[in-house]
Amino acid sequence: MDGRKTESIGIINALRRGTVPASGLERLAVGLSVEEEVIGRQLDFAASGGADIKFVCGDYGSGKTFLVARALEIAREKTFVTAHVMISADTPLHKESALYYRILSSLRTAEHENALKEIVDDWIFAIEERIIEVEGVSEEDEALKTGTVERIEAALADISAVNPALAAALRVYYTANCAGDFPLAQAALGWLSGEPHVGRKFRQAAGVKGEVDEVSALVFLRGFMRIIRAAGYAGLAVAVDEVETVQALPSNLRAKGYGNLRQIVDAVDRGEMSHCYFLFTGTPAFFEGSKGIRSLPPLYDRLKIVGADDYANPLQAQIRLRPFDLQKLEEAALKVCEVYADAAAPVDRNRVSHRFMQGMIDRVTTGFGGRVDVIPRIFLREFVDVLDKCGLYPEYNPAAAYAFDREKVKGDLKEEEEAVLEVEF
Repeated sequence: MDGRKTESIGIINALRRGTVPASGLERLAVGLSVEEEVIGRQLDFAASGGADIKFVCGDYGSGKTFLVARALEIAREKTFVTAHVMISADTPLHKESALYYRILSSLRTAEHENALKEIVDDWIFAIEERIIEVEGVSEEDEALKTGTVERIEAALADISAVNPALAAALRVYYTANCAGDFPLAQAALGWLSGEPHVGRKFRQAAGVKGEVDEVSALVFLRGFMRIIRAAGYAGLAVAVDEVETVQALPSNLRAKGYGNLRQIVDAVDRGEMSHCYFLFTGTPAFFEGSKGIRSLPPLYDRLKIVGADDYANPLQAQIRLRPFDLQKLEEAALKVCEVYADAAAPVDRNRVSHRFMQGMIDRVTTGFGGRVDVIPRIFLREFVDVLDKCGLYPEYNPAAAYAFDREKVKGDLKEEEEAVLEVEF
């Protein structure tokens, strides 16, 4: 089975489940060419040694989740390591240590998910290869081990001047692997990622106390960037989703969260996060509401939109997404037909005609009181079901058989979709 067919099947399977596909998103993207181009330029700048950041503002149904997934896909195509963090009760914005843990535990490359170990191993392997090439030692020579430890420490010397624990954890990881003590090596990797409650044996071997905390989290992230780059990657792209959830917190925690956000923005602007790209998403209330970033004027001043008019400028701090409309939904349906043809078989356009698609969109939209913005996920799931039935049953006539049933989809709705459906139209 060729790669395109495998990708196509993956896309259709994800749509059947109502989720965002893991790859191939450019084949479904509608109306995002300008935003993709802006993000691509920012990633190129970060790859060249800079750092950049972008905020995506949009209501539910505007495509924030899709754009984030597409941005990270573009980043991996450009050989970035990526991470995707959802702000929640477990990962609040006011705890940098929690953000750090989620970033490192969700690292992904084009080849690997949960890629922390692969990245560290690639880095160490590159160090060993240089020593073997330059000094002519063999893989069994003790000098290789000694030299590798020295270079691990040297690569992070300036980080160690602030906090030596990062280099110590990597040293233990390497020496434990060399000794065949894989539980200790795994503990070192866990501690490095910010995992809480790592065992005493590791702490004694590394000579560290405590865990990655609020003071060390950003320092460690900068240090880990060295490893990512030395392992052969262009940089690190981090998407932080649903930052608007911070608005529900007490004012002191909200203020601390916004303070952390400002710290990241300022670190990027000061050039302290070389080869890093950050993408944050939030609702309009987060950017303009009384409990949003307006409550921290210095942060609001950095992120606000200037010269707001009908000509959106995604080069500013914010990309402002507009809700899905009927035209975009129809374009998406046509793209799904193309993908389906690659995944299974050509779509019978006599049964799934342009007229049928428009009628189906109208039925689903009417079921949600005309709210096109909240139905793309639901519509595409129903649409793939129609395509499946056309492929399975030659006698199936969707124009006569299809009817949108509000009651049947209720158990499968997200909170925002359910809120709309509960309204009596």
